[in-house]
Amino acid sequence: MRKGAKAAVVGSVFAVMVGGAGYGAFNIVNALNGGGSGSGGPGGSEPVAVKTGPPSGSEVKDTSTEFFAAWEKGQPVAAAALTNNAAKAEPLLTSYGQSAHITGVKITPGAAVGDSVPFTVKATVSYEGKSKPLSYKSELTVVRGVTTGKALVDWEPSVVHPELKSMDDTLVTGSSAAPSIEAVDRDGKVLTKEKYPSLGPILDQLRAKYGNKAGGTAGVELAIRHATQDTADTPLLTLAEGKAGKVPTTLSADVQAAAEKAVNKYNQSSVVAVKPSTGEVLAVANNRTDGWNAAFLGEVAPGSTMKIVSAATLIDNGLTTANGPAPCPPSAVSESQTFHNITGMKPNEKATLAESFARSCNTAFVKFADEVKADSLTNEARDRFGIGLDWQTGIPSFDGSVPAAGGPDTAAGLIGQGQVQMNPLNMASVTATAMTGAFRQPVIVPLSLDGREPARARGLSSSTVQQLRSMMNRTATSGTAAEVMAGLSGRIGAKTGSAEVDGQSRSDSWFTGYRGDVAAAAMTQDGGHGVDASGPIVVDVLRAG
Repeated sequence: MRKGAKAAVVGSVFAVMVGGAGYGAFNIVNALNGGGSGSGGPGGSEPVAVKTGPPSGSEVKDTSTEFFAAWEKGQPVAAAALTNNAAKAEPLLTSYGQSAHITGVKITPGAAVGDSVPFTVKATVSYEGKSKPLSYKSELTVVRGVTTGKALVDWEPSVVHPELKSMDDTLVTGSSAAPSIEAVDRDGKVLTKEKYPSLGPILDQLRAKYGNKAGGTAGVELAIRHATQDTADTPLLTLAEGKAGKVPTTLSADVQAAAEKAVNKYNQSSVVAVKPSTGEVLAVANNRTDGWNAAFLGEVAPGSTMKIVSAATLIDNGLTTANGPAPCPPSAVSESQTFHNITGMKPNEKATLAESFARSCNTAFVKFADEVKADSLTNEARDRFGIGLDWQTGIPSFDGSVPAAGGPDTAAGLIGQGQVQMNPLNMASVTATAMTGAFRQPVIVPLSLDGREPARARGLSSSTVQQLRSMMNRTATSGTAAEVMAGLSGRIGAKTGSAEVDGQSRSDSWFTGYRGDVAAAAMTQDGGHGVDASGPIVVDVLRAG
């Protein structure tokens, strides 16, 4: 998952823990060539001693005090020289006093905790006769310079302000890039980033895209200007209010509230809920340390939730049916690569597709890899489910990717691994299409607001829809999702998933399901099996819907 910007101003802690061997020791390094053995410099002079190991308490205090003093005096070059990345620190520290128009800086350090120093900043932002006090908390960490051995501030943009994430972001004060907006839900309820924190980046994007068209007027504000062009400015402080323009959304305040509460129970989680009969997005929530809208922009393997599309591929290509054969052996080989099921799954050579789907048997799907064409899954995903088309949701989105892949990637794709890339928005849409048979491109603002043309796909036959519904209902009532879906009434269906990701101790947890006219999908990074984290998130959202 990539990173992005948060919108709410918070007093967060941003620290990088740096360890080292040889506490209090010295590393003898040649002053001319940076290392090696020998007698040092010309004429047999003594080598230079470079300190190693964590900085001492006095070094942490002295370095932070000197850095704060230079910052307060508006000396960006001197302050940057006290960091381990002066090239990146200097432009941001310069923008602090110049383009951001921040003056009268007073920094009050707190008690150091090891090599970290929390502090409070109080200052004034002034622009064209308008001014306002600015106050926030942040933290810095002092580390040992790798080559110099000096105690230096470990440079992170969050040192300057906790909402700064990217090394190339800057601070600006002036007329807002776009007039402010008042975003409202489908029932006219006002949506704010204070009440719905996950919507912060999304409201900024809606403001950037629709602010000039919504009838508002620009104000004056301090904001983060992001390096990436598709990311709207993040307002930090308003000096003069403009007039807000009203922007309608398809969101439901009640479902959004449930989604926010659900993801907050699991770190690095994202969820999207859509209305299958219309494609309208009812909720989008993220609980991520990077503040990024992974629910719409993530690009990761969806694991066994992809078996919805895979099962449709097998049915539509005449390879089997829900009640047709799909044996579940203990292992399966495709293109010399061996695939297994989760630990403890009993093999069943007489299993039907419905049974293997409900149990989430990997090998049953892998066994079909030699029968499907390299582009069969690609065509099904694109032509029937709209995956990979240019979705016009109203804000930036990644619309899924199922490349035509040969070799072992064909088998891997059938179980949502390999080159397949999705996010909760994509999988909520897949579930909605499987439920109704029609691909209705998701939208978060009405198409009529700006005349956008949605992506179109042919959808599924009534026979395929009936079989997919039956299999998803079986999964929700007696399969892998039964325990977590218990207690939900009405027409329900689900699919669990987990995706192996390099470098993670556990798989990503995936879950998608529907109840009535609500479909939802969630993903939790490093969350384990689908029912471990993402399942409870989706169930909470479905219950609210």
